[in-house]
Amino acid sequence: MQESNMAGWQRKQTSVEKGIVIPDEWPGYPLELFSLPEHYSEDLDCVYIPHGVIMDRIERIARNILEDLGDHDIVVLCVLKAGYQFCADLVDSIKVLCRSSSKTLPMRVDFIRLKSYLNDQSTEVLHIEGAENLSVLSGKAIVDTGKTMKTLLNHVEAFKPKMIKVAGLLVKRVPSGTGYLPDYVGFDISNRFVVGYALDYNEYFRDLNHICVISDRGKLKYKI
Repeated sequence: MQESNMAGWQRKQTSVEKGIVIPDEWPGYPLELFSLPEHYSEDLDCVYIPHGVIMDRIERIARNILEDLGDHDIVVLCVLKAGYQFCADLVDSIKVLCRSSSKTLPMRVDFIRLKSYLNDQSTEVLHIEGAENLSVLSGKAIVDTGKTMKTLLNHVEAFKPKMIKVAGLLVKRVPSGTGYLPDYVGFDISNRFVVGYALDYNEYFRDLNHICVISDRGKLKYKI
């Protein structure tokens, strides 16, 4: 195992890719250091993961996927809505890498929509819409309790794909978690409600480039 620290973040490399581990005590960056929409000026506590860091991490995941799956013909299953930006940037990164690699990765893209949140709480009711012909690589923005992903995988397995690989941008450390870990992980984070980079709170905050922590005022303002 190799470990290194940068700006309070701990990067761990093991035989299983666990992503960048952001410790529970990580305070995030002050909002005034970044360019943010004025309409959210009082609705956020901090910038948790800057956009540039997200993009660098996605490029590394793309390299890992190309190394593992190169020369296969795959279907990328984008999990909407929160996963659309992650999936789009991941696919773009893979395409760029393919242009300078001896490996190729032909990709088709399909979409499926999941909804399991009300305000900032994950509910027991999961709605699955779309995708009738599925195959290998799934892209999801957040894996928290793992229950949603297990339900989705059961749904996908019914189509009898040759293999399934899951890429998750964020994995939350939650007490009620099932211990599920995607094959490719961007960041391992504490149990905080984050928004931005297509992650929403009742459909708001998808227009943020950075991943941020929503404030109590923001939760109250956009609560339904």
